[in-house]
Amino acid sequence: MKATKVIKSLGPIDLRNILRDSTLSWMVFLPILLAMLLRWGLPALTTRLIVEYDLDLTVYYPVFLAFFIVILCPVLFGVLVGFLLLDEKDDQTLTALQVTPLSLNAYIAYRVAVPMALSFVLMFVIFPLANLGDLNVSALALTALASAPMAPMFALYLASFATNKVQGFALMKLSGFVLMLPIISYFVQSGWQYAFALVPTYWPMKVYWIMQAGEGGVAPFFIGAVLYQSLIVVLLARRLNKVMSR
Repeated sequence: MKATKVIKSLGPIDLRNILRDSTLSWMVFLPILLAMLLRWGLPALTTRLIVEYDLDLTVYYPVFLAFFIVILCPVLFGVLVGFLLLDEKDDQTLTALQVTPLSLNAYIAYRVAVPMALSFVLMFVIFPLANLGDLNVSALALTALASAPMAPMFALYLASFATNKVQGFALMKLSGFVLMLPIISYFVQSGWQYAFALVPTYWPMKVYWIMQAGEGGVAPFFIGAVLYQSLIVVLLARRLNKVMSR
């Protein structure tokens, strides 16, 4: 089936499933709410900390933006799609799809492409909305491209290793600590910072930090972000294919 036919077939179904699920419906707006909270909440907290403790958080704004915007927003889209996949596993929808004209590969490709595209586009909305960093359009585009694969990666991760939403929530909580680990690399100036490169969230964070600081040498990290995450997406897609074919 052509990509447009796949989107027309599955898109309305996904939208209907999201709207009727209270857990998933509010998750759609969470990136916007996070951006608004950062825009008005973080400066207020910074002012208070400066007055009371002489602690200026503005130097750490890149850390907050790297996690809550660059990483967490694509992950939220991944969780949304991952839970849709888990619902379809519970309802035996995935089994029924195998006897339709829609191939398994086309279905997985749809599940990979849609969250990536949405995550990329949303970055141009939530980053200016947060209004805590100054990136030009090209720098923001590179950051968005570097972080976009995080969405399908997390979706496939949940769908491949969880059998229901309860397990999905458990995996999501366990993954939270791992996702945050590369934040430490921001404070490490030596070569030890590259030890965090094993964690996929390190690469898009590093791309953002380099672009935000106006430094050069972003190309290796951008390429690393795309290739490393794409490799994980391919491996997880193969695992999901096997799980669905059982």
